Amino acid sequence: MLGNAPPTQHDAAMPAASILIVNYNAGPHLARCVAALLAQDYADFEVFLLDNGSADGSFDLARAAAGEDARFHFEAAGANLGFAVGNNRLAARASADWLALLNPDAFPAPDWLSCLLTATATHPEVALFGSLQLDAGDAARLDGAGDRYLFAGLPWRGGYGWPAATALAEGVVFSPCAAASLVRRDAFQAVGGFDERFFCYVEDVDLGFRLRLAGHQARQIVAARVQHVGGASSAAAGSAFARYHGMRNVVWCFVKNMPGALFWPLLPLHLGVLLLLWLRAIPRGMAGVVGRALRDALLGLGPIWASRQVIQAGRRAPLGSIIGALTWNPLDYARRAPANRLSK
Repeated sequence: MLGNAPPTQHDAAMPAASILIVNYNAGPHLARCVAALLAQDYADFEVFLLDNGSADGSFDLARAAAGEDARFHFEAAGANLGFAVGNNRLAARASADWLALLNPDAFPAPDWLSCLLTATATHPEVALFGSLQLDAGDAARLDGAGDRYLFAGLPWRGGYGWPAATALAEGVVFSPCAAASLVRRDAFQAVGGFDERFFCYVEDVDLGFRLRLAGHQARQIVAARVQHVGGASSAAAGSAFARYHGMRNVVWCFVKNMPGALFWPLLPLHLGVLLLLWLRAIPRGMAGVVGRALRDALLGLGPIWASRQVIQAGRRAPLGSIIGALTWNPLDYARRAPANRLSK
């Protein structure tokens, strides 16, 4: 075993963590991700890598990068199953108590996994842990410091675009970004994993919300760092594909998860925000895409509402804890502010 093992207890017959990677045309980034895992200072892990029908050779490059390392397990789906389905499929194969979700365009620092696993021992009450994401193209900028959720139903990646030198504290966040996070397997399974109807985008916020409703906490670990390209494995952040799935899933996430005592008072504000986003899409040439997303969100509300009944009936978290986890200052959303900024 490489390096010093983090102070976490687990069955010695199983690895400490199962790392899940879903790839779709990530190009050379995937091989770099594999190389970063090979360089981890803690080696007690397994890796499950699913390729969603890539046509760019990235899957073969990753196999070559892993060599004969028996910890790596490769599977070709043959088609694009989506991020949610892909990770659920890999999670079903995992044997560790902790699932480490990692994007193919995220490159963890050598102590990334050991920092996360150390946090699990320090905070045994926490089921989700997030990493500090740096922009792989500009290390002086943050790519994200945990996801936040505005009361009107809008999530964002806290600290996106902020200076990397921003003083951040480890602490509770609404949910971790799934580009590089750690979740306890039993908690993940208990809430049904990712909602496969989402396909991709906002599925990690939805998972975090459901786990929070089930009584779990999420914590951001500043010392666990990755460099993240962002958008390399699906589509650019401003693409029609991303805009469609993001808008549709924003609606579904709010409808499924917001507790009734908040849902009905906040619903008019959520609808107003959706209208504003549609109006803003007009000069960008995206009004049609946003309109289709909102139409499909509405058409799919039947099954989503049925899911809501189950989720809310099983809610264990008190309403006050949900209120406290939401962001109530719209300026924080406008500035993409991180949750745990240290005061000067």
